[in-house]
Amino acid sequence: MKRIAVIGGGITGITTAYSLAKRGLDVTVYEKHRYAAMETSFANGGQLSASNAEVWNNWGTVMKGIKWMSRRDAPLLVNPKPSWHKMSWFAEFIAAIPQYEKNTTETTRLAIAARDYLFAWAEEEGIDFDLKKQGILHIYRNKEGFDHASNVSRLLAAGGLERRPVTPDEMRAIEPTLAGTYYGGFYTESDSTGDIHKFTNGLAEAIKRLGVKTNYGHSVIEVSADDQHAWITAHDGDDQTRDTFDGVVICAGVGSRSLAAKLGDRVNIYPVKGYSITVELDDEASQKAAPTVSLLDDETKIVTSRLGDGRFRVAGTAEFSGYNRDIRDDRIRPLTRWVEECFPGVCTRRVVPWAGLRPMLPNMMPRVGGGKLPTVFYNTGHGHLGWTLSAITAHMIADIVEQA
Repeated sequence: MKRIAVIGGGITGITTAYSLAKRGLDVTVYEKHRYAAMETSFANGGQLSASNAEVWNNWGTVMKGIKWMSRRDAPLLVNPKPSWHKMSWFAEFIAAIPQYEKNTTETTRLAIAARDYLFAWAEEEGIDFDLKKQGILHIYRNKEGFDHASNVSRLLAAGGLERRPVTPDEMRAIEPTLAGTYYGGFYTESDSTGDIHKFTNGLAEAIKRLGVKTNYGHSVIEVSADDQHAWITAHDGDDQTRDTFDGVVICAGVGSRSLAAKLGDRVNIYPVKGYSITVELDDEASQKAAPTVSLLDDETKIVTSRLGDGRFRVAGTAEFSGYNRDIRDDRIRPLTRWVEECFPGVCTRRVVPWAGLRPMLPNMMPRVGGGKLPTVFYNTGHGHLGWTLSAITAHMIADIVEQA
């Protein structure tokens, strides 16, 4: 039986471990935190959104990044302080612009394929994660944004996704609590939402039942490999251990770049910070005033999800400022202000802020496959669609590992 190490206990690592274990492999997960899903998989926007599959590699994104560089509350904020990592990433980002249409369509195809696996796993393992299958409504305040979305819809359709344009009246019929004036929207009935942290922890319990060894609280301090084996050296705060495996899968989010370098591979992931707030709907009036349908505001780059009766998750923004996990008030305030403008009946007295680092590759596509050595594999770099794509990329990498 193959012994496989998985480095990373977020959504990507746990789904990978699950897929490998279901194939009968002997799997060990290494995670530096005491529990699964404690970083980027803790409090994201909650969307399982094939309709958000558009990659960012276009000149419009580049121009907005330059235009907004001096705005501390900008939806896309680039710290102007130079670094070789950042400059090389942006150079490759621009070089990938010609693949914008192809990569958007391929991401859509992957996102649709992921749904069946994720929902089947949740049902098989009895995981309750506040799933809502009520679609996602994209909202636009002007003709320019709506027209761009019409072009994106063509690419999404090529990947197999059905979404339809809706008028302002239809938007309010879909989500009556939404306030404001809009030019129009697009509605994707097949999209859904849920709590990524609940799902990942539910699947983390399932992999233990399948015999996966979960080394939580173990920081990987060294990883090496040759043509036949991989070695992991980890520290749990007290003791240091070194174990031998038949292969290793890197699912370490923004930590994947440094691990790949140790193994002779280049995985040019950059940490793109995103923020969220969880609005606690403590009173009946707020519960009625909060939306039940998930929203995506393309202008402000804000997404929402309703998590059960008592929580409203609002997430967004992209910040290029290195490996900085600080929660900045000037980045949180726009999220709270958006809630107060779009859903004025929701009380924002009790709001829980959060920030996480999205692992993004320059072409916005995940790295799924082998490294230079036949014992090294990668499932990482999912960017803003980590949860949406996790189930299908876990299935794909498990097939690759099993056949290696």
